[in-house]
Amino acid sequence: MKKYSNQINDELWDTQIGNDLSFAVELLSDDEVVAIPTETVYGLAGNAFSKKAINKIYQIKKRPFSNPLIVHVADVTKINEIAKDIPKIALELLEKFSPGPLTVLLPKKATILDEVTAGLKDVAIRIPNHQLTIELLKKLDFPLVAPSANPYGYISPTKPSHVYKQLGSKIPYILDGGSCDKGIESTVVGFENGKIIIYRLGVISLEMIAEVSKDVIIRDTEKEKPLSPGMVPHHYSPHTKLILTDKPEEVVKFYKVDEVAFIGFKNKLKVIPAENQLVLSCDGNLNEAAQNLYHALHLMDDKNLKVIIAEKMPNEGIGKSINDRLTRASHHKKE
Repeated sequence: MKKYSNQINDELWDTQIGNDLSFAVELLSDDEVVAIPTETVYGLAGNAFSKKAINKIYQIKKRPFSNPLIVHVADVTKINEIAKDIPKIALELLEKFSPGPLTVLLPKKATILDEVTAGLKDVAIRIPNHQLTIELLKKLDFPLVAPSANPYGYISPTKPSHVYKQLGSKIPYILDGGSCDKGIESTVVGFENGKIIIYRLGVISLEMIAEVSKDVIIRDTEKEKPLSPGMVPHHYSPHTKLILTDKPEEVVKFYKVDEVAFIGFKNKLKVIPAENQLVLSCDGNLNEAAQNLYHALHLMDDKNLKVIIAEKMPNEGIGKSINDRLTRASHHKKE
C-alpha cells in the first residue's frame, strides 16, 4: 500500500477498499485506523487501549476531545473486561437487544483510557450486529473504539463509497461490508437509581426500551456537556443548508425550484425536478426510511444546490430518531 506526504507533511494514504480481515487486523494491531461496517453506520475504528490510535481518530475526524467514543466488543463476556458494577437492567437490555444497535453507559474499569470517555466515569459500549466486524473483533486482542467514519459534524456513512468520499487518503483501509442495514446510529442509554436514561434516540425506539422497563427517561441533552456520543446539537449535517419541515409545499415557495433538493417520506413534490428528489420509503415504512436517510442526504448534498428541504417523519417509533437526526442536521454552525 502506498503511503505518502503532501507539501505540508500531512500523512496521506492510497486508501484501499476490501474485505481482507487479516489486513485489517494487521493495521489495527499497528495502531492504525480502519473504517469498519456495522448494522448502523460505518465506524472509524482503532485500538481502544492505544492512545496513539485514539488520537489518530480524533485528528482524522477533527472531533473535539470532549466528545466521548463508543467501545465495540464481540460479545457480552467482553464487557466485564472494561466495565464494572453493571446493573441488572443493563444486562436485561443487552440480552434483548445485543448484538445490535444498543449502546450502554457503564462505570469504566482502569483499563479504559480517559481519552475514550472524555474524562467521564462511564464508558459507552456496544456489540455491533455485523458478521464481518464480529469476526474482526474476535481476531483482535483488544476492543475497538469506532465513531462514525466521517469528518466531525457531517453526514454519517452507510456505504464504503460514503467513507471514501469523505476520508479517502486519510485512512489506509475501508473494510467493505456492503450497505448498513439499519442506517442510523445506535440508541444510547445510561442508568440512574434503577431508571433507564436515554441519551440518544436511535434504531431501538423508546417504545422498545419500555417493553423491558417502564422506568425510562429521555434526557434533554441540548445544553449539556456531552455525556455520550451524539449529544451535540449540530451533527449529521450536509454541507448544503437543510430545512426540516412538516409543510414542504409551503417552504419550497421561497426558492427557485431548480435550486431545491427534496427528501420526502412517501411522496415527491410535483414542482421540483424529479432528479433533485428522493423518497425514503414509498410504502411508508419507517425502518426503510431510516435505512435510506443518510444515503439520501449524501446524494442530495452532492448536487450542490441552494437548499435541501427534508420532510418530517411521523413522530413515532424510529420516526422520532429520524427526526432527531434531521433536526441536528438542520442546526448549522455559526460562522
